[in-house]
Amino acid sequence: MTELFDRHRPLLDAALQALRDRGFWSPFPEIPSGKFYGETARQEGEAAFQALRGQAFDLPGHPNQALRGAEISPHGGALGIRYPSADAAELIAAAGRAQGALAEAGPEARVGVCLEALVRLNRMSFLMGHATMHTTGQAFAMAFQAGGPHAQDRGLEAVAMAWDEMTRFAPQARWEKPQGKAAPIVLEKYWSIVPAGLSLAIGCNTFPTWNSYAGIFASLATGNPVIVKPHPGAILPLALTVRVLRDVLAEAGLPADSVLLAVDEAGAEITRDLAMNPAVRLIDYTGSNAFGGWLRAHATQARIFTEEAGVNTVTIAGTDDFVGLCANLAFSLALYSGQMCTAPQNIYVPEGGIDTDQGHKSFDEVGRALAAAIDDLLSDPARGAGICGAIANPATLERVEQVRGLGRVLRASAPLGQGRTATPLLLALRDGDPICEQECFGPIAFVIAVRDADTALERATDLARCKGAITAALYDRDEARIERAARAFAAAGVNLSVNLTGNIYVNQSAAFSDFHVTGANPAGNASLTDTAFVASRFRRAMWRRPVAA
Repeated sequence: MTELFDRHRPLLDAALQALRDRGFWSPFPEIPSGKFYGETARQEGEAAFQALRGQAFDLPGHPNQALRGAEISPHGGALGIRYPSADAAELIAAAGRAQGALAEAGPEARVGVCLEALVRLNRMSFLMGHATMHTTGQAFAMAFQAGGPHAQDRGLEAVAMAWDEMTRFAPQARWEKPQGKAAPIVLEKYWSIVPAGLSLAIGCNTFPTWNSYAGIFASLATGNPVIVKPHPGAILPLALTVRVLRDVLAEAGLPADSVLLAVDEAGAEITRDLAMNPAVRLIDYTGSNAFGGWLRAHATQARIFTEEAGVNTVTIAGTDDFVGLCANLAFSLALYSGQMCTAPQNIYVPEGGIDTDQGHKSFDEVGRALAAAIDDLLSDPARGAGICGAIANPATLERVEQVRGLGRVLRASAPLGQGRTATPLLLALRDGDPICEQECFGPIAFVIAVRDADTALERATDLARCKGAITAALYDRDEARIERAARAFAAAGVNLSVNLTGNIYVNQSAAFSDFHVTGANPAGNASLTDTAFVASRFRRAMWRRPVAA
């Protein structure tokens, strides 16, 4: 049962080393090139995606009471894929039947299954790219990376962390206590890994694999059967993942029902029934604060790992590269039309302006320069479409319209290309405007006039503590203030980026190096991927007995 583990042990060892070093490392190439994936991989991936459209999705042996699914591509057109589905009771029962064998298999067998599945998913990255593109609205290049290699990195990171935690202590020991002149007390002791129970992974619409893989693979590696509940608008990427995992489990002699797909639709929702079932002991959730709050209030039997809404901020106090600052922020605001949990929203600028390498810039000049940088970035329609992608949820477009009249427009939002699209809306606001204190998800950003740079930092850190934030950015020339800001944002539980002007952006989070979300403010209670994320998914139980003399 350890054949897969032995095959992939070098990959696991490299991942463990990367966890400790925190430098750049990835075994899964992020470039969609035939050099890495084979000369025909691109064509085969697209053909495989097209072959899935308008068909029933095949999941051999999966509970199937009805076929459901109504995904519509934000780029245009219904996918027409129908997935096997079952009610909560049937899924819980099936997972329960798999529970014993999965636990008994042991860490090596389970980790081996996870590693083999990740390698197979990586070979499918072009298919995953198309599946992600046409369910989330991401442009293909981003969908390939986020839906494929970058998600696989996060899954591998979680598996490595789980293995590290499960093997941190000796599984057995000889315990000998001296008794003076009397014979010592000698015991033999054995410790078992005891999984927490059934695990529920609730996926999101915008990053179905990237946000879900850490929880799915951490639970499976630690012996917990996983019910994967995709967002109704983004089923396919997780359905493909479930199919691969079930195939590998069956080949390894383990129950395929250790991983199950929970598909629902309007009028036949099952998430709440699953979440409140006493057998579900672990829940991974990405989404709104409202449903996160519901889970905490009602799924009280489960350990809940969340990533929720927050308000990400940028403080502009000064810069030695004004053009680079504007270009960097323009890309951060436009990337995937602001539909990233890491995208900036509130941009604080002193009302008296800032000092730059181009001389002093007034508040209005900073706002106009940011707007112009976005216009320049998106001036070529093909490039613009490749950066912005499409809008995943129609409610996001409605939000842009609702917010439009709440401030002075620095840059208007407009459609871009085919499908459901919108370019960034940039509004100028005064400090204290209530709209600044809530997340306005999507291509919406506010340039907010504040008294001075210290006030800006105070607003940003207070907002993180009260409302939550996943990222923060600071542009400044004052080293003493930068150091104060680093301490203040750390205390507020926010990851801070300082003076980014090149090809690295505040939106980006790298597996094996960046801990995504700190779990230390209302934007989430868990971090991808630290020890706390995996350690409570299992417990240790001991048995002991005296050693015969």
